[in-house]
Amino acid sequence: MADNRFFKISGPFILSELADRIGAEIHDPKDADRSFVDVSPLNTAGPEELSFLDNSKYVKDFIGTKAGGCIIHPSNIHRARPGLALLVTDNPYKSYALAAQAFYPLQKPKPQISEHALIQSNSSIGNECRIEAGAIISEGVKIGDRCHIESNAVISAYVEVGDDCFVGSCATLSYCMIGNRVRIYQGARIGQDGFGFSPAPDGHTKVPQLGRVIIEDDCEIGANTCVDRGSGPDTVIGQGTWLDNLIQIGHNVKIGRGCVMAGQSGISGSSEIGDFVFIGGQAAISGHIKIGDGAKIVGKSGIIRDIPPGLTFGGIPGVPVREWHRQTTMLSHLIKDGKKIK
Repeated sequence: MADNRFFKISGPFILSELADRIGAEIHDPKDADRSFVDVSPLNTAGPEELSFLDNSKYVKDFIGTKAGGCIIHPSNIHRARPGLALLVTDNPYKSYALAAQAFYPLQKPKPQISEHALIQSNSSIGNECRIEAGAIISEGVKIGDRCHIESNAVISAYVEVGDDCFVGSCATLSYCMIGNRVRIYQGARIGQDGFGFSPAPDGHTKVPQLGRVIIEDDCEIGANTCVDRGSGPDTVIGQGTWLDNLIQIGHNVKIGRGCVMAGQSGISGSSEIGDFVFIGGQAAISGHIKIGDGAKIVGKSGIIRDIPPGLTFGGIPGVPVREWHRQTTMLSHLIKDGKKIK
């Protein structure tokens, strides 16, 4: 069970209610009225708790689990012990996420504006907002309804934030327009100067960064992630894109809808990322290139040329993933052969 000092639990729920919420089918209708009080991992769950199996690495835990119920793929029904209530779905992990949301719904912040927040009089604050102590809301800022601004966040002049947004403590927002239902986590930096300059032996000349950052609806920006504003055109984060912690987005970058970037990855200036692109951790994408819709980039890869839609690239420099695996295999054989010759 999660620590109730931090997480407020709902329920209990009977199995039929959970099945409706998560889009799963009850394997044995006799289990429909069984009650569950929480979600828990396979190896720690008890008789009144619900667990899930999505990764084959945990089949042994599933076989021996003491959970009262489990969310599984149809292919694992035959592995279940007698008496285990089953919720069957083609996507157990997603269904588990929905079940966990049912037991631990996102808590709406209590509307309150702290007297210790610094809010300029010509800013606009929507209804039912929570603004905590130490937050700074500068002149001309517009904040929508039901937003939560944590302590010591700084929202600079004329920034606009949509409805139902969250801005974590010590995050800074400048030169940006934020959509609805956007979550910007602690320490993120949005809208600072892009890394634009004209290099020369006698000293570098800074290029003024005259664009903005546009973050569309339903995005998440991880802790300590940096999104530079554009140099003229805007930097754009498309609807439903989620960025992990510690990511760098350079100036003028355009990211499409529904993309996912893992931690410590980065995109150099003026590159364009299509819709539903997945980028692994510590991957680096060079500037002024295009990544097609649905492409995938393996973690730690270095991408220096365009990627057509739907392909998976890996390696340094990045190549189609099968070619990368062939290169790795050939290199391994060469090393082994070299040792034999010695």
